[in-house]
Amino acid sequence: MGYGYLADAVVGFHLGYVGYVIVGQLIIWIGLIFKWSCVRNFWFRISHLLAIVVVALEAVFNITCPLTSWEFHLRRLAGQSVDEGTFVGRLFDSILFWDLPSWAFTTMYIGFAVVTLATLVLAPPRFKRKSIQLDTLA
Repeated sequence: MGYGYLADAVVGFHLGYVGYVIVGQLIIWIGLIFKWSCVRNFWFRISHLLAIVVVALEAVFNITCPLTSWEFHLRRLAGQSVDEGTFVGRLFDSILFWDLPSWAFTTMYIGFAVVTLATLVLAPPRFKRKSIQLDTLA
């Protein structure tokens, strides 16, 4: 029974990962329009790009997402199929997994990675410069 809840937690994390990529891109675009400095944060922008590049590379090289594999393994240990998880687990699965051909996902992932990279190039992140106050050095 505990394995089923762990599988639900993995699906929840997986959904959060997807949300970070999609909602993160929307926040970047909105932030650029409204000149929010937080969307120029270097670490946010690099981690955002890295998150979608990993997914796109998995799709190009036909690698099953480790989170998906982990969830399915935990479901097997719990004696469940994906359809037999808790309500929350089934809900998250229905949001994450669509019945489309694999080439459609690969195209979407690569396209989103290109959009994310283009956004990074056209609106690059900024480094925060530490200002040194001379009066504090004395």
